Amino acid sequence: MNPQVESFHDPATGTFSHLVYDHDGGHAAIIDPVMDFEPASARIAYDSARRLLDAAHAHSLAVEWILETHAHADHMSAAAWLREQTGAKVAIGRGITGVQARFKEIFNLEPDFPVDGRQFDHLFADGDEFRIGTLDARVIATPGHTEDSITYVVGDAAFIGDTLFAPDTGTARADFPGGDAATLYRSLRRLLDLPADTRLFLCHDYPPAGRDATPATTVAEERASNVHLAGDVDEDAYVRLRTNRDASLPVPKLLLPALQVNIRGGALPPAEANGVRYLRIPLDRLGAA
Repeated sequence: MNPQVESFHDPATGTFSHLVYDHDGGHAAIIDPVMDFEPASARIAYDSARRLLDAAHAHSLAVEWILETHAHADHMSAAAWLREQTGAKVAIGRGITGVQARFKEIFNLEPDFPVDGRQFDHLFADGDEFRIGTLDARVIATPGHTEDSITYVVGDAAFIGDTLFAPDTGTARADFPGGDAATLYRSLRRLLDLPADTRLFLCHDYPPAGRDATPATTVAEERASNVHLAGDVDEDAYVRLRTNRDASLPVPKLLLPALQVNIRGGALPPAEANGVRYLRIPLDRLGAA
């Protein structure tokens, strides 16, 4: 059984979130939801997440899952807020524990901050199977961009996070802490081994001038024309390409606030003694000197 999918674009971060469901009146999952964040004022809002809820309500859906493809570095997650609104379970890949340990040290988080993934309701491993209402779903571990990256395959649809982008923009970077270009290449090959007509739902699209952002592509399109992979590019060539390109990329603007929230399952840091919540900015820890 193939899913119904509605995709929602957040132009501020270039993020696509997806509402995945079996049928009207049935059950749904929300994938990669965005918390609205204004960096200059440090104000947060949930208008983007409400659009997902409104769509679920319009189809009379019970939201069972809030699914993260990884701990994002380019937007803050609305997963915790959506869990409060729906009672749905928040899930991510088991590799989140390594990401938590790494960034607990970078941000010098509170000593009792747990790094066992308990902020999430479920941690998925490669090959795990689950259900979204009447839909069968399974998990493919696709690390490389981050060590916790996973893909959710639901019928003829795969929700691939930051792995492949649209064919004309290539693939995700692999230079974040815990990332690895060779590992990413092997994950990409696993995705390209899916059936040719598999719909690949993106987490991001950064289109060139003249093209609108697109939420999905197909395995066939990626095999034929992905600018980083087409023509049977081998692992060594891909690693050289990816490493050289990553060296020229700036650090994502929201990486520091995003990771502090996303390793907590979309929850904000605890309030300090004065009742205010703070995000930390470690100096000279990330990016080129």
